[in-house]
Amino acid sequence: MIKLAKGTASWIATPLFLSIIFMSMSIYTNIPLRNILLFLSIFSWLALFFFLIFFRDPDRKTGEDIVAPADGKIREITILTDRDIGRCIRISTFMNIHNVHVNRMPLDGVIKNIVHLKGSHVPAFRKDSDRNERVVITIDTGIGMLKICQIAGTLARRITPYIKKDDSIRKGTRIGIIKLGSRVDLYLPLSSRIKINIKEGDKVKAGEDTIAKIHG
Repeated sequence: MIKLAKGTASWIATPLFLSIIFMSMSIYTNIPLRNILLFLSIFSWLALFFFLIFFRDPDRKTGEDIVAPADGKIREITILTDRDIGRCIRISTFMNIHNVHVNRMPLDGVIKNIVHLKGSHVPAFRKDSDRNERVVITIDTGIGMLKICQIAGTLARRITPYIKKDDSIRKGTRIGIIKLGSRVDLYLPLSSRIKINIKEGDKVKAGEDTIAKIHG
């Protein structure tokens, strides 16, 4: 049985309801209209199947050290200076259409702030997607401050956090979902204690795959 992400029941119920309505109506109509209703019913069933796959939320065995916050492919690993974290490593994960879109906590910590920023909706793989709509989560952990940016894409129009400020969250816990999208950036403090465990192009699973080791 498919486990669905929190807050996605209406996305499943709508195409299910429409498919039943169109199928029922087709029984009592003439052939030309019946064909149209059957087509709409099939389209609704396909939409239902798509949402069931897209909004699945399987249980995961939590990995060691710092785990991936999102399913997908590592697109970029860069060193930069962030106003909240200081000198840090940014790990960008692009979530494709077939990935699980529920994001998870990379390390035990306390949520210090959650900010929702408005912006554009260009494809998440483009450089200018840094100006897209996003939710920025700042986390106080045993290795210092971390930051997670959930970034919307072309189709994504809603980022839903499952957490709130001052929550104490365990590693691997579900922290939110980007509905129909798209990219998650993790900012780690630049430290000799942290050794990155992945490279660009690697595929990872949220909460399960270790992306960095902690030494000392």
